[in-house]
Formats: sequence, C-alpha cells, structure tokens
Amino acid sequence: MTPDEIANVLETSGQACAGLLRSLTPDIASWRPAPEAWCVNEVVGHLVEAERRGFAGRIRTILGAEHPALEAWDSAEVARRRGDCERQPDELLDEFEPLRRESVELVRSLSGKQLERSGRHPEVGPINVNELLHEWAYHDMNHLRQAYANVQAYLWPNMGSAQRFYSD
Repeated sequence: MTPDEIANVLETSGQACAGLLRSLTPDIASWRPAPEAWCVNEVVGHLVEAERRGFAGRIRTILGAEHPALEAWDSAEVARRRGDCERQPDELLDEFEPLRRESVELVRSLSGKQLERSGRHPEVGPINVNELLHEWAYHDMNHLRQAYANVQAYLWPNMGSAQRFYSD
C-alpha cells in the first residue's frame, strides 16, 4: 500500500475507534471481558501509546537519524500505568483524536527515499518506514477488532435464545 492508502486506512480506523468509544457509556467502555483482558478504554490508550512510541514516534526517529537504534517498550506495563479503565471516554478521545490527525498528516507526507530509511529494533532487527506503515495499519485493525469483540462479549449474555444464531 502507498502512504496515502495507509493514511486512509488509519484515518478510517481512527474514526471507527473514536465512534465506537463515543457510543459507549463509561461503564461499558471500562468493562473487561476477562480479568486480564483490556477494556475498550485500554485498547484506545494502547493505540495512543503505540502511535507515540511505536509508529509515528519511530518514523520520526528514523527520519531524524541514520539507522538509529529504536527502543522497545512494555505495552502491558504502560497500560497498567496509564490506568485507562478508570478514565472517562471523553478524556481518551481528547488524547487520541488530535494525535491520530497529526499521524495521518505525517503518513501522507512520506514519499520516496523516506520509505526506505530504517532503524534497528532490539527485538525484530532492521525495520524500515514502509514496513512500519504496513504494521501500523495491521496493528490498528487488530485492536479495532479487539474493541468490537469486547462490545460483542458485553452484549452476548443479554441475547437470550438469539445466541443460537451464533453458536457453532
């Protein structure tokens, strides 16, 4: 995919994520389908951190230096420290939406040799901007699916006999 195509995907998935969060009450946004599973608020908080640290952040680092060392980060620990389940959805939207708009602009601005520039990740080794863009879109889809699955799990117990439409 081209940077414009990736930007379109990120813009659309960001809107979907924000729209879903906007549609939920704070109780549903902070509900966990299992004790160790992330609530929808935590999914959005993770997208914020992944954008800052893992995607837009790494792209900016790569564009600013020749073959820089990239930092790893513990996403589960960062999620615990953020405490997003206890936050209001509006707070997360105020953090996520401007960041996503800025990121989409960054992605749209990328071209040519910038896409080939690379850094070295301590876990996966060399990674270039083009690869990061594709991973970013994939990562977004994965967590958007997770957020929707949380809402499905929340709805499931109240479906009564209609659950039979979805088993097996």
